[in-house]
Amino acid sequence: MIAPSLLSADFARLAEETQRVADADWLHVDVMDGHFVPNLTLGLPVVRAIQAVSPVPLDCHLMIENPERWAPGYAEIGARNVTVHAEACTDPRAVARDIRAAGALAGLAMKPGTPLEDCLGVLPDFDTLLVMSVEPGFGGQAFMAEVLPKVRRARELVDAGELTVLVEIDGGINADTIEQAAEAGVDMFVAGSAVYGAEDPAKAIAGLRRQAAAAMCG
Repeated sequence: MIAPSLLSADFARLAEETQRVADADWLHVDVMDGHFVPNLTLGLPVVRAIQAVSPVPLDCHLMIENPERWAPGYAEIGARNVTVHAEACTDPRAVARDIRAAGALAGLAMKPGTPLEDCLGVLPDFDTLLVMSVEPGFGGQAFMAEVLPKVRRARELVDAGELTVLVEIDGGINADTIEQAAEAGVDMFVAGSAVYGAEDPAKAIAGLRRQAAAAMCG
């Protein structure tokens, strides 16, 4: 499953940019507040407008402080998945419950340096696990392969029936890195410049899918 990152799109043409990735599974929308991460992107009013025109479900990644306050709103406008950061939550279970009650899947994101073990107690309350393979806050960073053992461990727990999360990865995913991520056990790949920087985004999505599928089968 491929989720192009809107962070790499042309922000002056967001409605058109959503149509360019109509072949994707989800559309990844990075919400940054300038506090939890040192960058500021967009908020609920803009995401609501994107939701109204997007041909694919929205995957909202909230890199924000106080997600307890803001996360349910993204579910209420129709996002398919709303992800909050483990490092920003005071009560992850409560956030997951509120997101689900508002109609979306609940995701938990982890920075590269956050051990999976720190979150195992709350992950049964979530639907997706987003492993960051770059430091959150900016697009275009290089893939950090050192997070792959975390992915493998999550995959083992899912395959053993101890977790039921969809394993997602975000950061530096492209034709050179997607195969190693797929081999580690990723289900959903967030790809920014690899898709939006391509001359033909649909062709880029198809190519990434083929690579991931081949790596999984191999």
